[in-house]
Order: sequence, then structure tokens, then C-alpha cells
Amino acid sequence: MRVIRLLVVVGLLASLTSGASVASAARGGVVRPVAECADLVRSFAIPGTRAHVTRAEPVAAGAEAAHCAVLGYVEPRVRFHLKLPTTTYTGRYLQYGCGGYCGALVSPSFPDCGAEIGGLAVAATDDGHVAGGPVPSADGTWAADDQAARDDLAFRAPHVVSMAAKRLIEDFYGAPPSFSYFGGCSNGGREALLLAQRYPHDFDGIVAGAPVNYQSPLLVYQAWLARTNTGADGRPVLTADRLPALHDAVMRHCDHLDGLVDGQIDDPRRCDHDPAALRCPTGVDGPTCLTPAQVDVVRRLYAGPTDAHGRRLYPAGQERGSEPAWAGWVVPIPEFGGSSLATLLADDYLRYMGYPMGTPHSSLAEFEFTAREFARLGVEGARGNAMSLDLGEFRRAGGRLILWHGWGDQGVPPRGLLDYYARLARHDGGDVRRWARVFMVPGLQHCTGGTGLTAFDPFPALLAWVERGTAPDRVVAVGRNAAGEVVRTRPVFPYPLTARYDGTGSIDDAANFRPAPPARPTRDAVDWVGTYLHRVPGPVAP
Repeated sequence: MRVIRLLVVVGLLASLTSGASVASAARGGVVRPVAECADLVRSFAIPGTRAHVTRAEPVAAGAEAAHCAVLGYVEPRVRFHLKLPTTTYTGRYLQYGCGGYCGALVSPSFPDCGAEIGGLAVAATDDGHVAGGPVPSADGTWAADDQAARDDLAFRAPHVVSMAAKRLIEDFYGAPPSFSYFGGCSNGGREALLLAQRYPHDFDGIVAGAPVNYQSPLLVYQAWLARTNTGADGRPVLTADRLPALHDAVMRHCDHLDGLVDGQIDDPRRCDHDPAALRCPTGVDGPTCLTPAQVDVVRRLYAGPTDAHGRRLYPAGQERGSEPAWAGWVVPIPEFGGSSLATLLADDYLRYMGYPMGTPHSSLAEFEFTAREFARLGVEGARGNAMSLDLGEFRRAGGRLILWHGWGDQGVPPRGLLDYYARLARHDGGDVRRWARVFMVPGLQHCTGGTGLTAFDPFPALLAWVERGTAPDRVVAVGRNAAGEVVRTRPVFPYPLTARYDGTGSIDDAANFRPAPPARPTRDAVDWVGTYLHRVPGPVAP
């Protein structure tokens, strides 16, 4: 099961002593606190608002490094959890994004960067509300009549928490962080891109994984996933028992296209498997085949949503190879009360979050897949969409951006990121790879898990890029088995390069792969009804 999750990771070399320069930080000294942990309990002003520390307590070394654990909130109620290392801090700050509709304050993890790199201050936030329901990250009821809470999630919370955290870091250590980083996946990836677009001076380096930056269009997509797989009787057409056979058929047809039969599809765009090949014979209906209605559903899932005139309502659909992860996200399961995550996300968004307060809302059952209804969602959606192509200020400030996506992502179609990156490159007017690079991970599902490869961590590469100017030319993804053991490593090269086996050694060893250009030129910008949203600016907090 894969509910939208936070990504946790990062670190790199260097540090600074109290009040020291960035140059001295790079020499590796540990920064010691100049204040007592308990002295941080107070209120203080930050631009446009106030922050309040309600608790600050020393935590002895144990499962984590010794640190000062700080809990507080930024008005009106953006809770944050900040951890300040007391013996290992090296002058760096890392802030995590949150998943889904947030609503839970997760304890931020210290990245395990080793003794050479040292410790980072880390923080996380709930984005300004407390969620409930069977799947809290899909709960939108809190947004029904609270515009402040909506705005915190949409565009404000990560920014104000960064200001509060940096102020506390300066008070505790005697100097602000030398480098500040942000990392997130899914909604956290949306926040990452939004920070680069609207708050270009908040962070030096940003990682945006599987970003929900086309937020309001993606909720149209979630509604379409749910409705596509719902029959006239209200029951799911495609059921979980059919997914293994469907995936096996796709892999038999397409696994070899990249030159290796290795259980993953390096570029699903080359795969043209038609689910009709799995159609059940007359009078047969079982888990090894698809009924005619199921064939139609699978075709529509691969194709993506359109209106009655054939206009695309999202620039992508489900990718071939992602089928195992449809259970839970597209196909209902008992763990979600017999529902699917797409159903829960879409229905709460349409009922409570997606339209301006005081205007007619909709629901999953009532939503019309039309350009008109798409535009109605875009009014409120522009507050949280991270679709701007103008990242010039972030680039000029020296910011570095790593975008990544799993090709097996069942929740956020990966071609949507390529559509954005193609438009960003065109808008930038130069070589966008000087400051922003994309990595597409074969087989990886939504943020984590997958077929073949199961995890991807680009943060060390980001820090080397920001602090040493070393642009990432490869990041190694890993595949783990059920016991958590690494059974595969594979390099992922900056898009559009792919990994090609050099013909010697294990295919599960990253050392045996080299970068290769795509088999054919890529055309990633898609003609769809939401392209105008790239020109709709969203609000910013002070």
C-alpha cells in the first residue's frame, strides 16, 4: 500500500562555527549552541506574522543524535517540529515537505550522512490544519469554511516555517544556516516547486519528487481515475485480482525493449501493449484474463482523461508497467474502507477544497469532465498550483533544482513532469540543465516502492551541486527486497539520457551501465486544456 508519503533524506560536507563564514563551514567544524534549549520557548515576529515556540526540550543521544526538540506554530496555526543537533550540527538546514493534504505533524528524521558530512537541523510542518478520517492525508473536510487553512496548505505554510526555523537556528547557534535545503515528494514536490517559483530566496537547493505541481488538474485526473473504474452498478470494473495477469502481459511484451529482460521498463512510452490481448474467451471470466469492460477501462486508464470533444484534461495517463500499484490507488481495497485513494482524494477535493468558498461545489459523483468545469476548478486551484515557468529569480540567486519522477508512478503521471520541464526549458531560453535537471527512475512507483527499483535519493547530489558546483551526471537508485536488503543498484542519468548495459557483469550492479541518448527524439510538451494555467500567478505570503 502506498499512501502519499514524505521523503526523508540528505546531508553533505562542511559546517561553520558560530558566526563563521561559508568558507570556514566547508572545512568541517561542528557548530556548538550558544543558547540553552529551554530559552527558545517564547514568541517572536517574522515578516507578516508571529511564531510561537511552545516547547523546547533537550533529547539525549540514542536512536537519534542529541538535539534540542522544538515544537511550535506560526500564526494562525501552522505547527512545526524543528530538531537542532547539539553536538553534530554543521551549518545546514533541511526542511521536509508533507504528503497528500497534510494535516499531521510528522517528526522530521535526521539524514544519515556519516561523520564526514555531519548533522543538519531539520524541520517539518502539518501545513496549518489537523486532518482526520480513515486516511488523514486524503481528508479535506477541514477546508470547507476556512480560507486561512486553505491558504496555509496552498502556498503559505512552508515559507513561514522556513522563516521561523531559520530565526531559531540563528538564536540557538549564533548564526543563520550557511545553506538551506528543501525536499519533498508528491504534495511535498509541489511545495518544492512552489518555493522555487514564489519564494526564490528561501532555499539554496530544492528537490521536487513526483510533484503535484499541476494540482487542480491532477484532482480532475484523480476523479477521472475513480469514475473510469466505476460501473453503472457502482462497483469497480477492474478488480485487484486482474492486475498480476495484466502486468505480466505488459512485461512480456515490453520488458525487452531496452535491451534487457530485467523486470522493469526503462521508458514506458516505447511500450504499446494492448490489453485486448488479454481478453477473456467467450464464457470465461477469471483472474488470468480481462472482460471486455475491463479491457475498455484499462485502455482509458492508459490514455488519460479527455472531454467530449477529445481535448486532454491532463497531459498524461497511467503508464504501462505501473499496474501492480493500481491496487489501492485506482482499484478499491478493504484497507481504504472498500474505496480507492483516487476516490477519497477527488471527492474531498471537489466537496470541500477545490472551489472558492461561497460558490457551488461538486462531488465525485456529480463532476463533469468539461473544459468549463476544469476552468472553474482553476480559480481556487491557482492558489496552490506550482505551474509558473518563471524561475529566473531562483536561478539568478544561485538556486539549484533537482526534479525526479518514477516511471511506474500510479498516482501522479510522470509525463506531466516532462511536459512541465519541456516548457520550463523553452521559457528559460538557455541550457536549463545548468541549474535544473530531471531524473526519470524506471519502475519506481509513487515516491517509493516499485518493480526492480524501489528508492531514489538525489539529495547528496543536490548538495554537491550547490556547495561544490558539481552538477549531477548520475544518481544511483536502489532496489530492495521484502527484507530490506539491496538487491539492485542502477544509475539514473539526467533526462533524456537512459542507462544502457555495457554487456559485462551483473545487471543488478550500477557499475555496469553507461549513459545513452534516447532511441528517438523526445517531444514532451503536450497540447492540453490547462496550458493557460502556466500564466496564472498565484499569491505569496509576506
